[in-house]
Amino acid sequence: MATTNLVNDGIDVINSTNDNIVIRKVTHDIAGGRSLNVAGFTPKVINAGHLIIKDQNGNYKPMPVNSAGDAYDSLPQNNTYEGILIATTPTSRPMAAIMRGGSVNIAASPFSLTSIISAVKTALPLIDFVED
Repeated sequence: MATTNLVNDGIDVINSTNDNIVIRKVTHDIAGGRSLNVAGFTPKVINAGHLIIKDQNGNYKPMPVNSAGDAYDSLPQNNTYEGILIATTPTSRPMAAIMRGGSVNIAASPFSLTSIISAVKTALPLIDFVED
């Protein structure tokens, strides 16, 4: 299981101005949130609206991004879509509030969902994906 360091070593300022644009409404979330396993995830920040997945061992993780850092990579084998990150989070403190129901503005999402939107909607039926 992923663990989180609760010692506040100080963090850089992150830009969260897009958070309330991409996350329009939260009606269901994972109670208490989850610590994310960010091993192998190279960006320093996970932006609100990022897909959260779970592996076969029960670890919650940010959906991988491609090597260029500009699109989602493929869903790893034996992983499932679990929700959408509610608030921008630094990978140095990957404590995540995860949406399971509500409304997401996919036009403001950190990465395009076009190629996977059908599978994401099937896995997360309580989330309304809007584009505006």
